[in-house]
Amino acid sequence: MNVEENEAVDAFERLGLTSYEAKVFIALHRLGSGTARDVARVADVPRSQVYSVAESLEDRGLVETQQSRPIRYRPVGPEEAEQTLRTRFERERERAFEHVENVRRESAGEETREDIWTVRGRDRVDDRVVDLLSGADGRIVFGTRLPELLTERIERVLGDRAADGVAVLAVSRDDRVRARLDSLEGVRVTRPPASRESDRRSGRIVIADCAILLSVVDDDGSETAIWSSGSPFASVLIQLIEAEAELPGTCGTR
Repeated sequence: MNVEENEAVDAFERLGLTSYEAKVFIALHRLGSGTARDVARVADVPRSQVYSVAESLEDRGLVETQQSRPIRYRPVGPEEAEQTLRTRFERERERAFEHVENVRRESAGEETREDIWTVRGRDRVDDRVVDLLSGADGRIVFGTRLPELLTERIERVLGDRAADGVAVLAVSRDDRVRARLDSLEGVRVTRPPASRESDRRSGRIVIADCAILLSVVDDDGSETAIWSSGSPFASVLIQLIEAEAELPGTCGTR
């Protein structure tokens, strides 16, 4: 086989065919139709293997069989083969990810209150922050020193929660951040304690009822966060932050 044919075989393997299946399928397209002897002559597949391989390709809907003596095989057209493989791929993809989703749901149902989770990447941290804020029904504390970490989604959910009667406190030493947060009706804005003014690595802090998220920003701008909800860890950490920042406490140790 030449380089292009080797690459085609590799591509068919990635689509789910075996090496022999790919070689027989390509050989049949070269021949138009043929017997096992014909296929073995132009493909690097033993004649004894061609029969079972062709049968497998027929089961996949890629080859048609003529019941003659000797048996002849004909490949389906490229467009039909492409559609068949695409349909099969989508079906297998759905089956695989449906199983993963079921496993994830089962696992989520078994989470303990002691869990501490790590989230990496700004977009994923954004999603977790919005999720925690959206679930709060008592009080929220949100803080960041970086304007880019106060996204439009976060602004919107802070305003929505405040409108729903949730006590929302926003904390930042950055004038731009405070100005944006101060424009949200019902959101109280303040500066962090003087002891935090020299902090250069913090990203975001979120307290949403008895859930907490803390993130740090690396030198390359990447963000990593830890979060916990309803656990003794979350409760103790929230109380420490409340004490340092002189915030009213509502989440006792459990």
